[in-house]
Amino acid sequence: MAALAAVAIALPPSLPVAAGPAMEKLFSIMKAKGTLSQEEYDLLVAASREEDKERDKAAVAAAPVPAVPAPAAGSTANTSALEKRLAQTESKLGNLENALSKAGGTTLEKRLTQTESKVGDLENVISTTRGQIEDISKITDNTSPSTMSSAELDTLLADKWYERLKMKGYLQVRADSVMHEDGGQLHVQNDSFANDQSSIGIRRGRLAFSGDLTNHVYLYFQADLFGGVNGNGGMQARDYYADVSLDPAREHRVRMGLSKVPYGHAILQSSQNRLALERPEAISTAVEGERDFGVYYMYAPYEIRERFKNLVKMGLRGSGDYGMIAFGAFSGQGINKPDTNGQPHWAARATYPFEFDNGQFLELGIQGYAGKFNTTTAAIPGVGTPANGNGGNRGFTDARVGISAILYPQPFGIETEWNWGKGPQLSSDMRTITSSSLSGGYVQANYRHVFANQKELIPFARWQTYNGGRKFATNAPKDKVNEVGFGVRFIPYPELELTAMFMHGMRTNTNVAPYSSVNYDYLGLQAQVNF
Repeated sequence: MAALAAVAIALPPSLPVAAGPAMEKLFSIMKAKGTLSQEEYDLLVAASREEDKERDKAAVAAAPVPAVPAPAAGSTANTSALEKRLAQTESKLGNLENALSKAGGTTLEKRLTQTESKVGDLENVISTTRGQIEDISKITDNTSPSTMSSAELDTLLADKWYERLKMKGYLQVRADSVMHEDGGQLHVQNDSFANDQSSIGIRRGRLAFSGDLTNHVYLYFQADLFGGVNGNGGMQARDYYADVSLDPAREHRVRMGLSKVPYGHAILQSSQNRLALERPEAISTAVEGERDFGVYYMYAPYEIRERFKNLVKMGLRGSGDYGMIAFGAFSGQGINKPDTNGQPHWAARATYPFEFDNGQFLELGIQGYAGKFNTTTAAIPGVGTPANGNGGNRGFTDARVGISAILYPQPFGIETEWNWGKGPQLSSDMRTITSSSLSGGYVQANYRHVFANQKELIPFARWQTYNGGRKFATNAPKDKVNEVGFGVRFIPYPELELTAMFMHGMRTNTNVAPYSSVNYDYLGLQAQVNF
């Protein structure tokens, strides 16, 4: 390095590398990178500037003059002057080489070699990373067949599964106002804000991570940072499951872990997409919290999986992809609760989203489950603790069958679900719990208007009714609901959805004995932020 710098300074003025400012810039960069010390830098700059002065003088002296018939008398003198300057330059070059050698020229060359090696390594890393990013961008999500071979994907992501995870979520800020209640205190099992003591709070704060771990395994995790259906305010795991694909097209898969139970449209539809503030009791009483530990087989052809996905992406508020056919087993005791009787529940569902020639979608489905459920009991004032009439230690018969029909809003839409069955229920004298019949359902109509600027306005109305036991409540009291609600959702842009819903009806307060019927009117307001 020392020899290069010295030779560069001594080069003739006609060579571009000898330009003084350029050399000083080079020395400055080398000093900034640590290749030159301050002492070495000062020495090189001083020598360069001195040579610049000598070069300028030589250029003036060497300027062409008019030709004459014979050599001028000063020609010999000019040659002697050039030889003198050349000798001076050679002397300075020798001095400079000696100075650089004493200052550690060999060390500078070594440091430059090391720096060049590091730059080469960095360029290789950048090139490799760019290639990986291009490869990863070609990988599809869980609902599509892989665009890479199994060997290519396994090699690429053998130790980089985290590169394929994506994050999403939503926030629901809720305010309810009870305008009228008669016959007792209002209690809505899914809405802890529906009482005269609450004002403003966060109903749901969801954060989800999902992605393909490998070519055959998809992972989904979702947490609610602000409690569950009971409004306890604590953080709760809502989903944590893996889908194991059994074929390259991912039409056959097995889901295992904490997941929604495949029973009905209302249970499977995300609260992020549902128009009404809460799910109807007739369906949600089957699986409060919608989720349980389970293992399911799911099947849907590729085109149907794409259709399920598009029913959500198109803003039609579909339920998502839970298979065209699904069946399996789940714990049956509720979200994040272990089985207590050693007998899992069994569930099965079949649904099909028809697409007509005019683009209209209609989804029809049938579902059912069966198992044994263990209730929790507590003393009732003046009565005592109810006895397990036919439940024993193995639980009560808990079985339902239901049907679903959803005409998606294009622009008019209607959805309805009904189910019938048997489940744990407290007797009318509140002394015994037995397995009794139940039934109920809902009908919801809506109209979706999309403005020219893509803002949306969706008015809707829902009627729901239910008559049966609420098995997840203490003592499984009988629950009767007859409610009508009117609402509107306004979407100024995709990240924000505003909802207002008024509800009028009668329902049982299943939270406190003697489980009285309450007539009520209340208004719910909600702001939802999507990301």
